[in-house]
Amino acid sequence: MRGATVLDAGAARFSLWAPRANAVDLVVGPADHRSIHRLARGADGVHEGVLEGVVAGSDYAYRLDGGPPRADPVSRLLPEGLHGPSRLVDPRAFAWSDAGWRGIAMADAIIYELHIGTFTTAGTFDGAIERLGYLRRLGVTAIEILPVAQFPGTRNWGYDGASLYGVQHSYGGPEGLRRLVNAAHAAGLAVLIDVVYNHVGPEGNYLAEFGPYFSDRWSTGWGQGFNLDGSESDEVRRYIVDNATYWIDEYHADGLRLDAADRITDQGAVHLLEELAAAVHARGQALGRHTLVIAESDANDPRYVRSPEAGGYGLDAQWSDDFHHAVHAALTGEHQGYYADFGGTRPIAKAIAQRFVNDGRFSPHRRRRHGRPALDVPGDRFVICVQNHDQVGNRARGDRLATLVVPAALRLAAAILLLSPYVPLLFMGEEYGEVAPFLYFVGHTDPGLVEAVREGRRKEFAAFAWSGQIPDPADAATFEASRLRWKEAQRPAHAQLLALYTDLIALRKGEPALMPGGGAVAARVEGEGGVVVELGSGHSRLVALFNFTADALLLAVPDGTWSIALSTDASGYGGEDRSALASRGATLAPYSALLLRTGTA
Repeated sequence: MRGATVLDAGAARFSLWAPRANAVDLVVGPADHRSIHRLARGADGVHEGVLEGVVAGSDYAYRLDGGPPRADPVSRLLPEGLHGPSRLVDPRAFAWSDAGWRGIAMADAIIYELHIGTFTTAGTFDGAIERLGYLRRLGVTAIEILPVAQFPGTRNWGYDGASLYGVQHSYGGPEGLRRLVNAAHAAGLAVLIDVVYNHVGPEGNYLAEFGPYFSDRWSTGWGQGFNLDGSESDEVRRYIVDNATYWIDEYHADGLRLDAADRITDQGAVHLLEELAAAVHARGQALGRHTLVIAESDANDPRYVRSPEAGGYGLDAQWSDDFHHAVHAALTGEHQGYYADFGGTRPIAKAIAQRFVNDGRFSPHRRRRHGRPALDVPGDRFVICVQNHDQVGNRARGDRLATLVVPAALRLAAAILLLSPYVPLLFMGEEYGEVAPFLYFVGHTDPGLVEAVREGRRKEFAAFAWSGQIPDPADAATFEASRLRWKEAQRPAHAQLLALYTDLIALRKGEPALMPGGGAVAARVEGEGGVVVELGSGHSRLVALFNFTADALLLAVPDGTWSIALSTDASGYGGEDRSALASRGATLAPYSALLLRTGTA
């Protein structure tokens, strides 16, 4: 890996790829006491040198051909932010206590997505540690952290990061992240880190000064894409792949979630995603741990999770937005934007039984065919949700589902998520019906960039026929409004929803038929608002019934002797105990679900 490496006996090695610089000077120390050292230039454009008398905690920067000092592209810590110097960090200094931790399999993952800055009042890694016991009791098995790579200022979703290796200083820096991962493993929780390899944020992005990091052919909706297949792209690919293994190696992460993986353009013979997945898996294997690579993708393309032998990239899982869109449209009646492809219960049944709704069919929203079938791919290769940071935060007011539907519908959403044969993801606070919005917020210091962000948000919501005032992303109040209100979880209605989530997760862990790949899955629509899902086979057989209407509904039950394993209309969850087995099937209360198992109660 490039960057600065602390050696024994008070020295450090510095390695920088800057092929277009004739001379690179290493600048060490504070502004009033700097020392300058010329690095040796190699034929490959890598400038290197070993400096004696420098220790962890020292600040340093590079000057290219006499230019202004710039932070190391492989900075581990930027204590003054993106425009300041790098700080030398020795990753060997941390005392890990997780030697017995081996990671988790994808099929065992129940993921809890959280944003460090708004998850707790402290907004730090140490603040998150205080909530690990709660998450353990909830029953989730992994936390997924929104990007922590250094971003501008102190408030941001993380997708504007401009230093891939630097750990956000305001969250607690490298040592804070290590403490969080170590504590999570002690609590039996895996840690997945969200990373962004499709673009780099605009503010504090000096990579182009160091080399041809960006493509002059490929661009994303957020800026230039990386140069992955053009001239001098080998070191750019190394920069990204090394970053992926860096989180596994130096921070003991159990896996990565790749932001907008379908926006990573690479026309080389071996796609970057295949190379990256192989490297992460190999590094995990060498460390004796199970490591995962999960792609966010809107492409509905099973290539991401098929093996390289089958022409795929070999990733462990991918997000399936179709499930979310189908459930959201059915519960809210929304049909603007991408929800135009959904509505009613048929898309829900298809998403459960066939992975994707748009599997090559015509998409009214896109006005073209979209996706391809994925029935040959195991269920544990798909991550589903009913809320996540994008689907909440990319609404004009950051509305959570709890503010859009009645309480019974919230319980129904929880059931269809956790009784579906895929890997479930919860968004922080969802489990107790958090009503605080999750808004889009930034801490940029460039006024022109701030105004561009505001204008971009206004244009984005044109597709959703939004005409109201959009909260200012740059206003600190927008960020503060997005913090979780943990006291709400103790109120009776919220505590009842939390109990439902906890029981559903426990059921999921105890029933083999509810595990992704746990057996046969069949889903059908009954009437205008009913969905019947049959899971498993033989003695491990379940039937999940869902009523997406505001009226009581009688649904047929397959032949056999059944007992109720769980009812979302139970009084303990805030319901009225109206759902029941009947001689002709099962009667479901409005917006409710029943889980039936074979045998008698």
